[in-house]
Amino acid sequence: MTMLAVVKSRAQALELVSALRAAGVPAQSVSTPKEANVGCGVSVRFEENFFPRVKAAVAKGRYSSFAGYMRAYPTGYSYL
Repeated sequence: MTMLAVVKSRAQALELVSALRAAGVPAQSVSTPKEANVGCGVSVRFEENFFPRVKAAVAKGRYSSFAGYMRAYPTGYSYL
């Protein structure tokens, strides 16, 4: 299942994408969905099976603009 790491800062989101790719996680930057309620922004999309690696990378990187994780459902996105 598709998940998002919601990041309010474009620069930090792109930095996270690079860190995840270096860790072997296929990730890409995407527009933050309206369900995130953070205004416009960039989020990082990844598959749920990589969630433990993503959580570790977010904790290690200390991304100050990180807003949380969302999971994709047929009706839209929802925070975990």
